[in-house]
Amino acid sequence: QLQLVESGGGLVQPGGSLRLSCSASGFTLPGHAIGWFRQAPGRAREGVSCISSVGGRMNYVDSVKGRFTISRDNAKNTVYLQMNSLKPEDTGLYYCAASERTPVPATCLLGWQKYYAYWGQGTQVTVSS
Repeated sequence: QLQLVESGGGLVQPGGSLRLSCSASGFTLPGHAIGWFRQAPGRAREGVSCISSVGGRMNYVDSVKGRFTISRDNAKNTVYLQMNSLKPEDTGLYYCAASERTPVPATCLLGWQKYYAYWGQGTQVTVSS
């Protein structure tokens, strides 16, 4: 049974860094696309980063390119999101999500709603001085 649990959120000053973790249980990462998503008050949920199940390609939304890095440790069955040079507009509730064990292309943030069936509970990231 698939379960995802996020951790690592908190309050950080602009320019600071956080590393989010997503621990998976009930399944192993190979064969699943994994993504990070965020939602701010009054805003729609948006895709931040993902790893495709086809080719293991990492993708990022334009606003975080060069600042965020997604990675995975298959031995630990964990996905990470390293967030550097944080900005106030990065504030939000961050979720990780996994697809079914099905092919998800390298463009894993494009039309993401059709891919991600399993979601964690979210971890809050607040960037403020």
